[in-house]
Amino acid sequence: MGTAKQKLIIVESPAKAKTIGKYLGKGYKVEASQGHVCDLPKSQLGVDIDHDFDLKYITIRGRGEILSRIRKEARNASEIYFATDPDREGEAISWHLFHVLGVDEKEPCRIEFNEVTKKAVQNAIKHPRKLDMGRIDAQQARRALDRLVGYKISPLLWVKVKKGLSAGRVQSVATRMVVDREKEIDNFIPEEFWEISADCTVKGEKKSSSFTARLSMIDGKKTQIKNGEEAEKICRMIEKSDFSITEVRKKDKRRQPAPPFTTSSLQQEASRKLGFTTARTMQVVQQLYEGVDIAGEGTQGLVTYIRTDSVRISEDAMNSLREFIPEHYGKEYLPAEKNEFKGRKNAQDAHEAIRPTDVNRLPEAIKPSLSREQYMLYRLIYNRFVASQMECAVYQTLSADISGSGITLRFYGEHKTFAGFTVLYEESTDEAADNVEMTLPTLNEGQKISIKKIDSAQHFTQPPSRYTEASLVRTLEENGIGRPSTYAPTITTIISRGYVSREKKRLYPTELGIMVTSMMEQYFSQIVDTEFTAIMEEKLDAVEEGQQDWRQILREFYPGFESTLALAEKEIEKVEVKDEVSNVPCDKCGAMMVYKMGRYGKFLACPNFPNCRNTKPILQYLDVPCPKCGKRLLVKTSRKNRRFYGCEGYPECDFVSWDRPAAEKCPKCGQYMIEKQNNKGEMIHLCTNENCRFKTIAQPQEDEAE
Repeated sequence: MGTAKQKLIIVESPAKAKTIGKYLGKGYKVEASQGHVCDLPKSQLGVDIDHDFDLKYITIRGRGEILSRIRKEARNASEIYFATDPDREGEAISWHLFHVLGVDEKEPCRIEFNEVTKKAVQNAIKHPRKLDMGRIDAQQARRALDRLVGYKISPLLWVKVKKGLSAGRVQSVATRMVVDREKEIDNFIPEEFWEISADCTVKGEKKSSSFTARLSMIDGKKTQIKNGEEAEKICRMIEKSDFSITEVRKKDKRRQPAPPFTTSSLQQEASRKLGFTTARTMQVVQQLYEGVDIAGEGTQGLVTYIRTDSVRISEDAMNSLREFIPEHYGKEYLPAEKNEFKGRKNAQDAHEAIRPTDVNRLPEAIKPSLSREQYMLYRLIYNRFVASQMECAVYQTLSADISGSGITLRFYGEHKTFAGFTVLYEESTDEAADNVEMTLPTLNEGQKISIKKIDSAQHFTQPPSRYTEASLVRTLEENGIGRPSTYAPTITTIISRGYVSREKKRLYPTELGIMVTSMMEQYFSQIVDTEFTAIMEEKLDAVEEGQQDWRQILREFYPGFESTLALAEKEIEKVEVKDEVSNVPCDKCGAMMVYKMGRYGKFLACPNFPNCRNTKPILQYLDVPCPKCGKRLLVKTSRKNRRFYGCEGYPECDFVSWDRPAAEKCPKCGQYMIEKQNNKGEMIHLCTNENCRFKTIAQPQEDEAE
């Protein structure tokens, strides 16, 4: 009697296969394709321009053994299901697997789920569907466009500038944004202005509380003080004037929670709160999505699908959350109606927001089963999700006008009267915000005011800030450039190509980036135009929705692009790009080493190559002395690819720490402090002395390159 055939499910990653396999048991076999099995050839364009942009797909080198195993399992399977990710790329992977295995496209064998949980997977198997050719054609159009731009312009850059360069629809626009921001900063002309403030008290009050008011108006008009002489004149006027409170305004202000995470907002917040790069964020959150082995539970997918631009959550998740909040925080923290959030105007809204798959799976409860980075990111996602459906925070605000002799000073303060969602989570910003929360003074109209001290401070208008990874992602999203799956690889590419450098979290254009962008603006202005790129994304969305023919996009784009390419090949002259010289001498010949870009990033090389082949890694240092010997601390990587910090004096000094040491010593006991994250997601500096454990709020620090 033969063995009963199993049902075959094909996913992308081995981790996802392992998780799903445990959910479904013996009747199912789960195999991983390990991503794409077919793609356009690397050695050829792969787009047949003469035959209406037919795409040439080949089996990816190295996938032969994987495909043989999948084919064997497919021959012995009673049913085949394709469970790749629920997006365009996942649909295309399933489509290629359909063809490789000879499955009829009309067969309802495609299943998808927004979270890797037992309930979601089992429900998906009960509701298979046919392939979505709209998604597949949108992916084909994207691949064809990216291939035409990349494979046509990149060789031109190799010939005219240097080998190893590349151009792309999204990466070239992102590079241009960084270059344009640098131009804005260079061209910025600062303007002087002055601010005047006064320390005030109420006359005749037994318990007078002092407060600070700022100059607001002179003779009923807002004033701008442009120089020190004018500021000094106004200060003398204030000294000679008698002031009283002419108007007091008291209000309650309600502050709404932020929505649950999209891919973009997760990347931004992980950058601000945890100091993660976009690539690091996506690497760790992918692990949480595919499944982690949790003690007592087995392998569990901890968060929902991670490539999304939607802020909505499912009805089941909403119901669970509204039961959870009053039980754990009290009835007063649950709003009468669920909080509603509006998504971005051009959002696809194909999936839910990123949220925990089970709100009852508390971060602290599963912390022992997670790596440090997994725990930090899971807690960030979890807290943001729970806080998104909590009551508003309420603040009592007080505003008072203090007037005399035509001069009006204004006081403003606010005091939190109900924590609401802030008991759990507060969204951070790219720039440090002024904290105006305080104990409010008692002020009433008609009270006489004494001026105790007058301060005038000179300021200058500031240029726009350089992009961080977080703010660049936000700007790309706001301009409709790229999609959730493209932000991290785009930033990784422009840094690895040497167009942009990252220093202390800020993105700077390199000379190479400025040069290539200038060339692209001159000859390929359409490619680096933000509006054109955004319109192209809208056309791809229209293809997915069945409203646009994918080949028509290419028919409209290519003729003009081909003409521009021919002109650029004739007119662009050869440019010599000199390597940046370091301050590190070569150990072998004494020449000052230069920075080179390799497949794993920047490294130091001797300029006398090939006569001298010496190379060195670029060491990363912390701007923190070793707590044991005072030498510099190095950023190191363990055998399991985990980051830690050690003394450059090793082995003479054996100091190591998994947590990043802080520069300052503990003000209470003098012991060294480390950087940690508290329950609200804020970065703190924590004393390592077990008997002290002093802590203070801090910002995540950036490692320094040599």
